[in-house]
This record gives sequence, structure tokens and C-alpha cells, in this order.
Amino acid sequence: MEEKLFFYYTNDLHSHFENWPNIVGFFKEKIKRREQEKQSYWLLDNGDHVDRFHPITEASMGKTNVQLLNAAGYDIATIGNNEGITLDYPDLYQLYDQADFQVVCANLDSMIEANPTWLKPTHQFTSKSGIKIGVIGLTAPFNAFYHLLGWTVHPPLESLNQYIYELKEETDIVILLSHLGIFEDEQIAQYYPEIDVIIGGHTHHLIRDGERIRNTLLTAAGKHGKFAGEVILTWDHAQRRLVNSEAYTTEVDVTPTDEQTEHQLQEYYQQSLSQLNQPVTYIDQPIKANWFAETKMMKRLVATLKAWTTADVAMLNAGLILDGLPAGKVSYGDIHRICPHPINPCVVQLSGSELLEVIRASYTKTFQEYKLKGFGFRGEVIGRMVYDGIDIDLTSNGLEEQVREVRINDEPIQPDKTYSVATADMFTFGKLLPEISRATDKQFYMPEFLRDLLVSMFENQKF
Repeated sequence: MEEKLFFYYTNDLHSHFENWPNIVGFFKEKIKRREQEKQSYWLLDNGDHVDRFHPITEASMGKTNVQLLNAAGYDIATIGNNEGITLDYPDLYQLYDQADFQVVCANLDSMIEANPTWLKPTHQFTSKSGIKIGVIGLTAPFNAFYHLLGWTVHPPLESLNQYIYELKEETDIVILLSHLGIFEDEQIAQYYPEIDVIIGGHTHHLIRDGERIRNTLLTAAGKHGKFAGEVILTWDHAQRRLVNSEAYTTEVDVTPTDEQTEHQLQEYYQQSLSQLNQPVTYIDQPIKANWFAETKMMKRLVATLKAWTTADVAMLNAGLILDGLPAGKVSYGDIHRICPHPINPCVVQLSGSELLEVIRASYTKTFQEYKLKGFGFRGEVIGRMVYDGIDIDLTSNGLEEQVREVRINDEPIQPDKTYSVATADMFTFGKLLPEISRATDKQFYMPEFLRDLLVSMFENQKF
């Protein structure tokens, strides 16, 4: 006799709640059918459900995300880097206290105290007919950030080796919730035939109909809840083994909306706006934002960053400020709205020649108009770089500005001298500014976001 097992999953929602009612509606339709046919099913989330760009998440520090997972009937989840490194230690430690589902992450540990009771390396559950399923979770090891917050993330393969073989012995089917990225998932599939299914995420890849590497089925549902995932496993009771595995993703904009979820989200949204409506300051005149100019607000924010970090130089891109502010009360919600990015301040050590290359690159039209997606940035384009502690003499070739001379402390920049440069941590990732991303000396400031400095600036300065 053969039996089908059904797993429905999400990954990398990033608090894009506009798609959540459709996801829940899709799952409810599937669950209704499973229950009618008396089949076993489970709901799983693969991390980065939380993203503090959204007011609902910001107001509750992610606890409302957990409530939404509870209401949808999730059974198991793992932790993504957005849960792990955008929340302060107490907020993450208590995040899942009220979860009705099990959280698994085999390579995350507290550096301060015993792990929270909700955190387990693996979890096992059993189908209606007695088939044993084991789930293990792994998250990306961003220890430069985790350590500053009081957590450590062990190398994923070391943790996998620690638990996978025993889990395989104790269960019939093994599923990995991997918030590591597609490259790591492919490597794991090559070398760990014990794993039957890898549900992937972190790199926001979409595998529409599953992909097989040796013994393992890989699947992933993209990002922002635009797709929902489904895994169907067929177990042969006579042979006592898995005889078939399938994976599919469904675009949720064509699925029915769950009205109850939509109504609940509207209530949560109004509650969040009320919670974030705390006054920070009052301003007599409107404050403008411009992604391609050195506005008063950006100049003061960059000056605040330089003073707060005591760096030699500070630089931030104007695209970080999404909108201006009208005259009158400025609330925390207003500041969250115009600067929603989960981005931390950092200081990197650069030689004068490296800093000069960064400055030159920042004035190119290609850089300023680049539509950045990811690295914590939740805006539209990078925009103009705004500096403090540095004088830049520019010329123009008619198409874009070019750097003619750079002076620091009234002296020409020294190519071999080392300068401390305060900026946004997003520039330490990828290839936006290679001189910064490959710098070996970086200091990250946690748990403060750039908007926390913006709040401080408004609290301490008159406009």
C-alpha cells in the first residue's frame, strides 16, 4: 500500500502581508481536501517571515508574525537572518514564547544563557499511519552580527553532521529547512543522501517544480510570499521506503483570499500605527527628501552618524530617506515610514586610495540610479552619496559629476593613510562598493538601525 504525505511551506515572506491572505486561502483549500481524504499534512515556514520594514512587525518586534503563523496552523518553522540579526537579544529570545508550532535550528545557540525553551535542533512527528518524519533546521552563519547580539551560529555542516545520522536512524523521512541559500543546498544534496527533501530559502530562489540532486529533492518558493510551496511524498508501506517525491510552487495572486486573515491584518495594521504614533519631536517647517541631492535631513543624519561612531568620515546614500515630513508632530511611525530599512551603522577602515575609489564610484550615474534590492535596503534607488568630515571638489563632463580633489581635515587625502569611515552596513555586502565589502576591518553597531540615529537626531536637534 502506498500513502501520500503533504507538506505546505513558505519562505522569505519578509512581512509582505499583502500576500498573506492569499497564502492562507491557498493552504486552507489544500487542508480541506487533505482532511476530507484523511491524509496527513503539515505547514512549515523556512525563515525570514519577520521583516521590520513593515509597521506590523516593527510595532510588535515580530510577535504578530508569530500570531499569524499560529492562526494559519503552522506546525514547524526555522529562523532566518531577519529574525536572527534584526531583533535585539531579548526580542529574539522571547519571540516564539507564544508559538503553537515548533522552532528548529540546529546551529543557533545563545552565548549568554540556556537556549530559549522553544528552540530545538530537530523535531519529529508521525503521520496518521505511523510514518516518522524528522525535520532539522539550519540558518546562515552571520556571526559578525550574531555575536554582537549575544548569539552564535555554528558552521552549518558541523551541526548537520552532529544531528543528521541519528535523525535518519530514528525516522523514515528527513526534511531539511535550510535558510542557507541555493549554493549551500546543492552542496548538501550532493553529500548527504540521508536528506530526502531540502526546503530552501535565504537567496530568494524559486524552483517551480522541484529539482533533484542525487537522492534529494530541492524546492524553494522565491520571496515575499508571491508563491506558496507544496511537497508531496509517496511512502510504500510494503517496501518501507519513499518511492516518489514531488514539489510544486503556486503563484498566490490567482488563489482565493482568506477574508478572516485579511480582516485580522487590517486590525493589526491599525494597532501598529497606534503603537508607533509616539511623538519624537515637532517641526515648524516641512522637511524635504530628495534621492539625488544633499538635503538638510541627510546632511544632519550623516553628521549624526559620524559623531555617534567617532569616525573620521561618514557617508550615507540619500535613497535611504524615502520621503519628507510635513510640519507638525513627528512620530516614531513617521520615521519608520521614511526610513524602514533594517540596516545597521558600521565603520570600516579604508586606505586613502580605497576611500578615493569609493568616492569616485559614488558620483557615477550608474551607482546613484541603481535599483538595489536586498542587503536590508527597502527603498527604490541608491541615490546620491552624502558625506561628512570630508570636502569634495567636483567638476562635470556634462553627463555626470567627477571628483577633482578630496580633502580631509583641510589636507589632501593621503593614499597610504588609514581612515575610519562610518556608513550603512549594506555596503559591506555584495559588490556595490568593492573597497568596502572586501575591507578586513569592519565594526558593526547592533542593535541600532540607522532610523534609531534619525530618531536621536530629531530628539536632539531643532529643525
